[in-house]
Amino acid sequence: MDLKTRYMGLELDHPVVASASPLSETLDGIRRLEDGGVSAVVLFSLFEEQIRQERMAFVQLMDHPSESYAESLSYFPDVGDFRVGPDSYLSLVQRAAEAVDIPVIASLNCVTGEGWIDYARQLQEAGAKALELNIYGIEANFDVSGREVEQRYLDILRMVKQAVSIPVALKLSPFFSAFGHIARQFDAEGADALVLFNRFYQPDLDIVNLEVAPTLSLSHAGEIRLPLLWIALLRGRIKASLAATRGVESAVEIIKYLLAGADVVMVASALLRNGPDYAGTLVDGLRDWMDQRGFQSLEPMRGIMSRAKVANPGAFERANYIKILESY
Repeated sequence: MDLKTRYMGLELDHPVVASASPLSETLDGIRRLEDGGVSAVVLFSLFEEQIRQERMAFVQLMDHPSESYAESLSYFPDVGDFRVGPDSYLSLVQRAAEAVDIPVIASLNCVTGEGWIDYARQLQEAGAKALELNIYGIEANFDVSGREVEQRYLDILRMVKQAVSIPVALKLSPFFSAFGHIARQFDAEGADALVLFNRFYQPDLDIVNLEVAPTLSLSHAGEIRLPLLWIALLRGRIKASLAATRGVESAVEIIKYLLAGADVVMVASALLRNGPDYAGTLVDGLRDWMDQRGFQSLEPMRGIMSRAKVANPGAFERANYIKILESY
């Protein structure tokens, strides 16, 4: 049975990809993911904002004592002697690219145009096979319009595509007013893949201590519905590859995403819960289902339940909401 798939030009042995998580923060973790059976791995994100904060904190640490105490000048080396910046991340990309046979996809989040361009080039030079732009952010400035947010995404994509020659994926949120329209614009600007969808940090409230509580729960199968809908709507209508992410607990979710039209399915929570070897279980479950139904490769099944292929396309639309409610 042939499970091979093609994702933004990369030939993969099967569609189960490890998305960004703590498992990809070390070379040992990346090796474990490969041994566990994933076909590619997306590293955790390199955040320009964090690098800038670390640099500022370091400079302040070095400047303050030298200004206060003359003798401290002999205690601290020059700032230029320290490697404050993306060096450790670039080193991980380089070592991982040399150590594993699966494609290593770097993830990047920046706050300046210079950062997007510079770090994208450095990640390519370090050996990343592709780049995922994790344009992660909650727009808390109420003066910024939706159109301005869309234009920011387009500008970032355009800058990075001009700066590198490796494939570039956009990891997107679902919070666009007309997602299909902006997806077509990303496609027209040359996005090699769209990753649907990002999970934004959503804090909780501690009602005992009256504090904002930073929390992040692992995803569950119920979260599959929104990306499943948009993958089914986009399949066959854009050239970019489609990556599904969110809600994978078992091979069932893998199968559904592929039937909707995904080229790959990215997994993080299930691997954190069950360990990297669970990737092999997911692949085996997909293979068993395909064998039971006579599918010898992915292509005949991919997208057969997309909006363009199902007998009743209206099943993807809001009109069915009333019919479902009437059934209760």
